[in-house]
Amino acid sequence: MFACVKSMGLLGIDGFMIDVQADISRGLPGFDVVGLPGAAVRESRDRVRSSIKNCGFTYPISRITVNLAPADVRKEGSVYDLPLLLALLKASGQLEVNIDDCAFVGELSLDGGVRPVRGVLSMTLAARDAGIRRVYIPEKNAAEGAVVDGIDTIPVASVQSLMAHLTGQTPIAPARPEDFPDLNALNCNIPDFSDICGQAAARRALEVAAAGAHNILLIGPPGSGKSMLAQRLPSILPDMTREEALEATKIHSIAGLLTGDIGLLKNRPFRSPHHGVSTAGLTGGGTIPRPGEVSLAHCGVLFLDELPEFSRTTMESLRQPLEDSCVTISRVSMALTYPCSFMLVAAMNPCPCGYFGHPTRQCKCTPASQKSYLSRISGPLLDRIDLHIEVPPVEYKQLSSDKPSESSASMRQRVNAARARQLARYKGKGVSGNAHIPPGMMREICSMTNAASSMLRSVFDRMGLSARAYDRLLKVARTIADLDGSDIIDTPHIAEAVQYRSLDRKYWQR
Repeated sequence: MFACVKSMGLLGIDGFMIDVQADISRGLPGFDVVGLPGAAVRESRDRVRSSIKNCGFTYPISRITVNLAPADVRKEGSVYDLPLLLALLKASGQLEVNIDDCAFVGELSLDGGVRPVRGVLSMTLAARDAGIRRVYIPEKNAAEGAVVDGIDTIPVASVQSLMAHLTGQTPIAPARPEDFPDLNALNCNIPDFSDICGQAAARRALEVAAAGAHNILLIGPPGSGKSMLAQRLPSILPDMTREEALEATKIHSIAGLLTGDIGLLKNRPFRSPHHGVSTAGLTGGGTIPRPGEVSLAHCGVLFLDELPEFSRTTMESLRQPLEDSCVTISRVSMALTYPCSFMLVAAMNPCPCGYFGHPTRQCKCTPASQKSYLSRISGPLLDRIDLHIEVPPVEYKQLSSDKPSESSASMRQRVNAARARQLARYKGKGVSGNAHIPPGMMREICSMTNAASSMLRSVFDRMGLSARAYDRLLKVARTIADLDGSDIIDTPHIAEAVQYRSLDRKYWQR
C-alpha cells in the first residue's frame, strides 16, 4: 500500500514543499527513510512507532519505506514526525480521509503529543504560495502561523485531537491573530532616553543614526554612558513595516527564539553579543547552517560593546555584511543566504586604560599601547561606520539637575517623520532608508545647493576622504536634511555631517 502526505521543509529562511511518501509491502519487517534525511529525521522512526502504539493504532509489521521528495535536498529537523505518522496510517488503511490539499508539520512525543518546531512562519508562507488550503501546525506555534493571511492554520495539540478533527468528531477552529494576547507590544519595557543626563551631542547623533539607519561608533571613557545610550536606541527607531516584521520574524523563528505567544515581531531586534563570540556565531554557520547575530539583528541593531576586544577576524567578517546587507554561508552540499540589513552600533574606550583625553584623570597608557589598541580596528571597517561621536564624562551639574531630559517619545516622532519622507521618496525603488541608497541614485537623491557643494569639495580635499567615506557623509547629510524637513541638502546639513567624521583623525591619525 502507498500513501503520500504533504509537509514542508526549510532552506535558508524560506520554506519549500515536501512529499512524505510511505510504502508498506511484504517482506522482513523494517523501517527505512530515504531522501537525504538528517540524524533527527532518521530518529523519527522510533518516535513515530511509539506514538502509533500509544495512540491506540496498530503499527504495521511489514517492510516500510519512506521517501522524502525531492530526494536531492537534505532534510533536517523533527518537523516530519507528524506527516510521517499520517502517511503510515493512510498506507496501512487506518486513516481514510482526503488530506491532499493539506500540509502537516510537527514533532511527536512518544505519547502522541505534538511539540513545537522551528520555522513555522516560513513554512506556512510557502504552503500558502503553493496553493495549500490549510496547514496543521503544533499548538504552541499557533500564534506564529496565524500571522499568514489566505490559509487556514490548524493548531494541533496531539495525534488524538488531530484524528478527531480529521474524522469530523471534534473540529479544531483555525488560529486567528486576535486569539493571542499582544505580549510583544510596541516599545514595551525598552529603556527611555529620559534616563540619560546630558550627552546632548550623542543623543543627536543617535537620532540621526536612527532616522537614516546609519552605523555609529561611540568613543568615550568608562562610565560616560556609551552602553546606556546604545541600549536606548531601539526606543526611537521607526516603526517596522509589515514586510520588515515578517522577514525579522522568519529569522527568529528559524533560530528558535520566538516564544509561543508571539506571532509577529513588532519591536526592532537589538542584539548585543559578548566580545568572545566566534566568527560563525556572528555571521552564521555550523554543520547545519544557522543564522548568526548579524542576521538576528536584521531590521534592527547590532551592538558591539568594547569593540577592540573582539577578535580581528570576527570584526573583519562584518565588512561584507555591512556592504551587501546579506551574508552567504557556503557548504559542500549547499549555499544559504541570510538577510542582514542592520544598524551597527559600536562602543569603545579611547585607549586601554580608557582615560586618554579625560579632563580630570590622567591616561597611563604609553603611545605604543594606545596605537596598538586602536589599530585593532581596521581602516576599512572604520570607513563603513557613518557617524563617529565622542561621549565625554558627564559633569556633576548635569547629573544633579532637576530638569528632565527629552523623552524617547518626542525623539521618535522626529525620527518617524524623517523615515516617512524616505519611504515616500523610495517607494517602489527597493530602498528602505538613506543608509542604503545605491550609487546610481546618489546624484538624484542627494541634490545640494551650490554653497553646500562647494563646502563638501573643500572638506573632501582637506580631510582626504575615500570614495566610500564621501558617499556615507553625503547620505548622513541627506538624513539630517530629512530631519530638518528639507528636500535639498544645504550647508548646515553638510557641516553637521562632517562633524561626525572627524574623530578618526583625532584618534587614528594622531
